[in-house]
Amino acid sequence: MTIKEIELYNFRIYKGSNKIDLTSKGKENIFIISGRNGFGKTTFLMSLVWCLYGRNMQEVDDLYKKEIADQGGYNKYIANSLNRLARLEEDHNFHVSITFTDLNIPEVPCQNIVITRSYNAKTSVADEVEVLIDGYPSELAKEVGPEIFIREFIMPIEIAKFFFFDAEKIVNLAEVSTTEQRRKLSMAYAEVLGIKKYEDMKTELENLQLKVRQESASVTERNLLEQLKADVIKYENLIQENENTILELREQRNEKNKESRDIQEKLIKAGSLITVEELQKLRSLEEELTHKQTELQNELKESYDIIPFAIAGEKFLEVNIQLENEANFKAAQFKDENVRGVTNKILTDLLNIPKPPLLAIDHQVHKFYAETFEKLIRKHFFADTPSLPEDFKTIHEFSESERNELSAVLSNIKLSFRESFKRINGDNIQTRNELGTIRRKLKDAEANQEDPIISEYRKHKELLDKEIIHIDDTIDSLNREIGEYTNEKTQKGKRIEELSRKLSVSEKNKEKDTVIARNIINLKEIIGKFKAQKKQSLEEQILKGLETLMHKKGFIKKVEVEIIGDDIDIILKNNRGEEIKKESLSKGEQQMYATALLRGLVEESDILFPVFIDSPMQKFDEQHAENIIKYFYPNISDQVVIFPLINKELTEKEYNILSQHIAQTYLINNLHEDKSEFLVLEPKDFFNTYNRMYNHAD
Repeated sequence: MTIKEIELYNFRIYKGSNKIDLTSKGKENIFIISGRNGFGKTTFLMSLVWCLYGRNMQEVDDLYKKEIADQGGYNKYIANSLNRLARLEEDHNFHVSITFTDLNIPEVPCQNIVITRSYNAKTSVADEVEVLIDGYPSELAKEVGPEIFIREFIMPIEIAKFFFFDAEKIVNLAEVSTTEQRRKLSMAYAEVLGIKKYEDMKTELENLQLKVRQESASVTERNLLEQLKADVIKYENLIQENENTILELREQRNEKNKESRDIQEKLIKAGSLITVEELQKLRSLEEELTHKQTELQNELKESYDIIPFAIAGEKFLEVNIQLENEANFKAAQFKDENVRGVTNKILTDLLNIPKPPLLAIDHQVHKFYAETFEKLIRKHFFADTPSLPEDFKTIHEFSESERNELSAVLSNIKLSFRESFKRINGDNIQTRNELGTIRRKLKDAEANQEDPIISEYRKHKELLDKEIIHIDDTIDSLNREIGEYTNEKTQKGKRIEELSRKLSVSEKNKEKDTVIARNIINLKEIIGKFKAQKKQSLEEQILKGLETLMHKKGFIKKVEVEIIGDDIDIILKNNRGEEIKKESLSKGEQQMYATALLRGLVEESDILFPVFIDSPMQKFDEQHAENIIKYFYPNISDQVVIFPLINKELTEKEYNILSQHIAQTYLINNLHEDKSEFLVLEPKDFFNTYNRMYNHAD
């Protein structure tokens, strides 16, 4: 899949219709779009993310989340995206269109797809998305909804961060410190590596098996199952209602936060107790601490999920022992079959040897040899066969990966949970105290004058702050309810599964059940092998990338990808086998690691999508930059669009190295403080034109 054309109409600094053609004629795959700071490079990248994901763009990058919060919520943020000159001319419409071609979507055979997201700053209450397939409205997009269509057929939002990124900020891939961050990253890894598709397929088969078995239920059992299913749907609806309410409350909180901050600034200026710069520093620190507190509270929430297992540690240990015994029992059964198989083969071979009639072996002799051979074979070849009681029963029937996942939770409880919980709780208390101190400083800095206007400002701010606290409390309460509803839904789901497993399959459905069960087992094996294959190949790709890009050859000797259940972690090791903490790397080395990781993920995925890179050479020295230009940008995708600052993030020497791969260049020309346009330049003329136009400004 490639992008043929992008159009920005009245979007921020781009007045009227501004189009960029990204088609290439030969093997060149790199497009350069550049301009000076403030001319519209970052806006261009942001427009693409908005076009595809709209309100959900903040899930792609924290930068968008912060900007949306700072402007008082998504509605205000996107309404402010109307070009100012267009607003003066009473043209309140703006949109962004992306035309995709070279598509490989089996469900949607077509030549091109055009995604257009539009908004009217005067009348719209929400963005409007149109999906055209070969020039006609898509029935499929109408049926499933355009947002789902984009996620399913164009680009899942979970992995968009790997294809739209700021090269300076991708170091955050090396700075994952919280459980929530790791969980989200693991989900993204599973999506981009294709693991999630197999897991979803297995879940669908398991649900189908339950459905087949439920058809055999009696009237009483069927009524109970229907009630349980209705309960599951009820809790799903309650969860969705709460999540929708939380989204609305967060939007309200963003609006009130902005209003409160604006009043605070007026109060501080009136009191002249601190400078605007000091105010900004305090606010930045408040934001950092608030973000840290949110992450710690998420970690605490996850810890609370583990506490019941820790309390029921003895029972949990019994389950683990039972699972180990079940694994041993299966191994014993398998080995018994092998023992009998080898014994029968030896006896068959002996019986088949030609011999005189007088030496014929009777039943007693045959039995003697069979028992003797079986004992000898078991002793010398299967001596480690575990012994379990003859009446041993299998209860859980966990797969190996499920057993490993439970074992990992148990190890966590045994080894690190207590210390981890103490650390998280302690950090949470400390952060809360520090946040309180900062907020007191901000409050103390506000004016104490009794001027009527100042007094009114203060009252209004106090009211807003109380409303913000009330909104936060309501969100916390709704989140707790979501946790309770989720637990109830999970319990009802498990009850449905337990009942369904116990049902006797009717004669007409036995063959279906057998086929589905066999396919589930086969799929579990395939998933296990696929994970192992992806683990090994991703390890090799990341290590290869690091060896190519980094100065210190052999500094990182080994890369290990750990996949336990849904959790995926990447570990770097030196030549002594010791783990290298990613947070201990320099910023340049972290960027090298993140770059190698991105390259490995894109290489290992089956997703063919253009890569867009802002600030491409930040934090790189000359040698690193050259390695990136030679080995990374030309190979990461069939279509690569970079947004460099000329002479800072891309020198003429680096441009010349890259030139053989450049398909087209565009210069963002600023005509007015509210208007920029794209100038199409021949690659050979790009640098000279840039220097001629802007050297005087240097």
